[in-house]
Amino acid sequence: MKAPDLSVLRLDVDDAVATLWLDRPDARNAMNASFFEDLPAAFEAIGAAESVRVVVLAAEGPVFCAGLDLKEMAPAVLGDREETTVRDRQALLERIRSMQAALQRVARCPKPVIAAVHGPCIGGGVDLITACDIRIASADATFSVRETKLSMVADLGTLQRLQRILPQGHVAELVYTGKDIDAARAARIGLVNDVHAGREALHEAARGLAQDIAANSPLAVQGAKQVLTQSRDRSVEEGLEYVALWNAAFLQSHDLREALHAYREGRPPSFRGE
Repeated sequence: MKAPDLSVLRLDVDDAVATLWLDRPDARNAMNASFFEDLPAAFEAIGAAESVRVVVLAAEGPVFCAGLDLKEMAPAVLGDREETTVRDRQALLERIRSMQAALQRVARCPKPVIAAVHGPCIGGGVDLITACDIRIASADATFSVRETKLSMVADLGTLQRLQRILPQGHVAELVYTGKDIDAARAARIGLVNDVHAGREALHEAARGLAQDIAANSPLAVQGAKQVLTQSRDRSVEEGLEYVALWNAAFLQSHDLREALHAYREGRPPSFRGE
């Protein structure tokens, strides 16, 4: 694949697995203007690369993500005057929409995205991981929907996505208090699938999970992701109709024939995504 030019993220590709690293450890991987430029560029390249079947989202340094970089971004959010004009508020609205669109590129990635979280994951970091398909964590991970402690309302996707992941009571507690929860509680309430002893074990588990997914037909995996995404916002009947249309278009594939032949011959299948 053609690697994009990134400044605060790093993209590694090994076989069918792409690992996108938050690579600003000295700033605790806080989300600055460059982050919101890098993220859509990286996911555009990943989405277009036929060789990539799964994405792992990980981070360098002791902190997964400290949220929005307030030192850099606060002037854009607050403005440089105590009293704002309509034009100021219009500019802020467009900036928020642009930042939302950057994180939407994660959710809309046609390939499954696994978040491997270690250390603190705060504010915008939660926006980021809730846009992923699967979340796993190391034992030292902590999570906080911190915005209410800063007199803000989370606006990059947490409030919309978290209530599709967790029961409403847990969502309300985390959002209203801004408190930290540890990895053990995150696993109990369903925010993460598994907890691993340390960062090395976490990244090994993320890669193993990615390889398990990548071993399946990319046509089927990506089709399943699209159907899951579409079905969330539909009734059961509408979801059934959508998957019927999907399978009518794509079920009769080389990969399905290959799976059947491999099963009969007692060998691993070789999928082409066709």
